[in-house]
Amino acid sequence: MPRLSSSISKSLIDKAVRFHGHLGPFLILGLKAGMFANKVLGKSHFDTKVTVETEPFPPCSCIVDGVQITTGCTMGKRNIELKNGDSLTVTFRKNNHELKLSLKTDILKQLMKIPSKEESKKAALNLVDAPVTDLFDIEAPRNA
Repeated sequence: MPRLSSSISKSLIDKAVRFHGHLGPFLILGLKAGMFANKVLGKSHFDTKVTVETEPFPPCSCIVDGVQITTGCTMGKRNIELKNGDSLTVTFRKNNHELKLSLKTDILKQLMKIPSKEESKKAALNLVDAPVTDLFDIEAPRNA
């Protein structure tokens, strides 16, 4: 499996914040998940399909914006879908291959306890350099 650079560029973070409206940990998680999927499956704005399964409201649903920015999949093109789920899982499909990233339970629990916007921003910045494998359980690409 390809190794993802452990960091997100400041310019990509700035772009994501302009799109999303603020910096938070779930936005960063979406950027990381999308970047990893692009590296593993190859980036394609049209051939890639994404399903995000989580609570369908913030803060968890904020992951969708990070995924949109990095993959080019959008709600408008209808190649990204948000489904109600108990945890947080992002599944990428491209050319009959599937890659599934599930946020580690302990990470999700920590992030859901964040008490304020200021603490949320700090948590986001702490995730910028974290390896994807420390944040997500990853199911290697397989035929869908």
